[in-house]
Amino acid sequence: MFKKILYPTDFSDVAMKAFDYVKQLKITGAEEVVILHVIDQRSVETIATHTEKDIITLERNWEESAREKIAPLAEELETIGYRVKIRIEEEVPFRDILKVEDKEDVSVIVMGSHGKSNVAEMLLGSVSEKIVRKAKKPVLIIKR
Repeated sequence: MFKKILYPTDFSDVAMKAFDYVKQLKITGAEEVVILHVIDQRSVETIATHTEKDIITLERNWEESAREKIAPLAEELETIGYRVKIRIEEEVPFRDILKVEDKEDVSVIVMGSHGKSNVAEMLLGSVSEKIVRKAKKPVLIIKR
């Protein structure tokens, strides 16, 4: 049913809970997982504006940190038989998730209901809500 899974993660607790569901989908015949981490370009620009760090250094540090966090996840998925593709992007998270959904032609998106920034979600609407409304493929939202 689901051959290719898109797993967007911000490494929050609920995103890690969603990871457990990604692993369980292997028994349904899923073959590949695209692990996506989106560095929110708005955050990079805001921090760069208010600190002396340049944007390139910030981006490089965040990407390196994301790769370190993704590596054990990818290894665990490969151990249970998944093919794994890693994507680290910089954009507005919900937009990039939808772009990757199309580019990778995934079967399902598996993600957490809330990310790290609960306050921003209350003010702006959550990423998961936007994905549910605009995604073309099924979306499995994992609650806290």
